[in-house]
Amino acid sequence: MSGLLERVRRSARARVQRLALAEPADERVVKAADRLAREGLAKVQFIGPPDVVRATARKQDVHLAGVELIDPAAPEELERTRQALIAARGEKITPADAEKVAADPLFQAAARVRLGLADCYVAGATRTTGDVLRAALWLIGLAPGTRTVSSFFLMGLPQQGGSERILMFADCAVVPDPSVEQLADIGIMAADQYSRLMQEVPHVAFLSFATRGSADHPHIQKVRDAVRIARERRPDLHLDGELQADAALVPEVGRRKAADSVVAGHANVLVFPDLDAGNIGYKLVERLAGARAYGPIVMGLARQGNDLSRGCSTDDVVDVSTIACVLSAAMAAAVPA
Repeated sequence: MSGLLERVRRSARARVQRLALAEPADERVVKAADRLAREGLAKVQFIGPPDVVRATARKQDVHLAGVELIDPAAPEELERTRQALIAARGEKITPADAEKVAADPLFQAAARVRLGLADCYVAGATRTTGDVLRAALWLIGLAPGTRTVSSFFLMGLPQQGGSERILMFADCAVVPDPSVEQLADIGIMAADQYSRLMQEVPHVAFLSFATRGSADHPHIQKVRDAVRIARERRPDLHLDGELQADAALVPEVGRRKAADSVVAGHANVLVFPDLDAGNIGYKLVERLAGARAYGPIVMGLARQGNDLSRGCSTDDVVDVSTIACVLSAAMAAAVPA
């Protein structure tokens, strides 16, 4: 197990969260639910017809000891979700639509988070990203002061001697072409999430194909403007850009290209200018450098709701769920009493 996973799992066990899962026929998710509960990583609530969940578990030879099974057809569950939808959406949802949506286990999971019956939820093994984020936006909403939902990957790069270098890449999964304001949001949120997960100071590099005025182009100006806005909003953070990837990551290059920067050469959070660059970048590092990619992890919500890749493995479900639980606990601890 990587050093990152060991650290994250210790944190999850220290403040165990109530995790809602909602894909009862998916063998990967059911097997992950068993592991999460058995290893003490989460108090798992599985929303789905109990006979379907148990049948799926039998196929995987798991017993779901410690997993709470919640029947989505139970009248109290339906009514609770319907009321939550009406409270959250108001005139934007008709009573008939609220009735229909309330029967969906995914929206029931999000409703439980909204109502404080669960701390976070994870879905997406069989559902689209659009479905997962719609449930989150309708029922959980954005974090105070945030206008953007985006995502990050934690990248574990193997080093000599068996150690692991951890970098955060954002955004690699949600916002295709972020505006200047959205790019600033992504950088700020990524810095905060890195601090919560790693308990280390984030050094945030806004990436571009130029460094500190070495070229001029509207794409570069967008990055400069995003850095300016982010610094104005959060002067406490270490933010810099525009930086090329080598200037952000390699100390000697950083010293040559941006000698006065506290970020250049020491970046641990990389903010990509658009989804093309972010998605391509993380996949190249994963496939060619042998890095382990953990995510995508959604950020920007008032409480943690998370998407999975439909190509995920059981290990991926366990890892993403564990990270979501750790962030959920950290977010709850940061809310003033």
